[in-house]
Amino acid sequence: MSKKQLISRVIQIIVVLIGISFLTFLLTYVSPGDPVRHMYIASGQVPDEVTIARVREEMGLNDPFFTQYVRWAGNCLHGDFGESYMLHKPVVTLLLSRLPATLKLTVFSVVLMLIMAVPLGMLSAVYKDSWIDYLCRGITFLGVSLPNFWVGLLLMLVFCVKISIFPVISSGGDFKSMVLPSLTLAIAMSSKYTRQVRTAVLEELSSDYVIGANARGVKFWKVLWFHVFPNSLLPLITMLGLSIGSLLGGTSVVEVIFSYPGLGNLAVSAITSCDYYLIQGYVLWIAVIYMVINLLVDLSYYFIDPRMRLSR
Repeated sequence: MSKKQLISRVIQIIVVLIGISFLTFLLTYVSPGDPVRHMYIASGQVPDEVTIARVREEMGLNDPFFTQYVRWAGNCLHGDFGESYMLHKPVVTLLLSRLPATLKLTVFSVVLMLIMAVPLGMLSAVYKDSWIDYLCRGITFLGVSLPNFWVGLLLMLVFCVKISIFPVISSGGDFKSMVLPSLTLAIAMSSKYTRQVRTAVLEELSSDYVIGANARGVKFWKVLWFHVFPNSLLPLITMLGLSIGSLLGGTSVVEVIFSYPGLGNLAVSAITSCDYYLIQGYVLWIAVIYMVINLLVDLSYYFIDPRMRLSR
């Protein structure tokens, strides 16, 4: 990627973030409910109307919409996303405190997914139209059709209630508490990735260089792992970037089921409590993650695919 292209992408990211921040603030502004009233209810108090009106004025909630948005956006540029109504802590502090648990869950889920998806996808491609291929494709169809919440509850019933190997409530700090949430996420992702690996490998196996290598007597498995597999990585990297962005944003359903202390669980609590500052900060956080990861994926193409370096 040239310097001009990089600058263009950065400008696009800034424009998209401005649009997302504006829409997020607008949606929370027009949403029903009074944030001040919710703030008092979250603390167990029932304020009178005079108190609510006074606090709204102190917080600047009676100002025009654009005045509030510009003030909030300016504070965001300085790293201040406001203070949570529910938890009475800065939004940045809350997001950063939940990030390590979500990051560990993301890494563990991706590793499990790759362990399952890559061998199954390559086996399915190599033994195309055989019973191995049909078995792998059947497993992927089953995995795609199963919703995450059902898989999570089933795993919890078997391994937490019946066998009692893993804890019901995940603390997010040790290995055992991450196994079931990660496995739940990996099952759904591996089904999609297995089919993508199969498609990419089949396309490469029909290429001229593979036919030529086979004609020269090069061992098939050497061609498969050292030539076919690396050339099949580009479409996988794009999907992997989107998946990592989604996981880092927090997988709400799975985290709530296992009481996992991640970003997704925090977001659900913010929505149910109408914690507007926390919701706005969370959405902007996800947007930044997606934009940055997409940029890194584009940059990775330059190092993985030599054709992009030669085309400069």
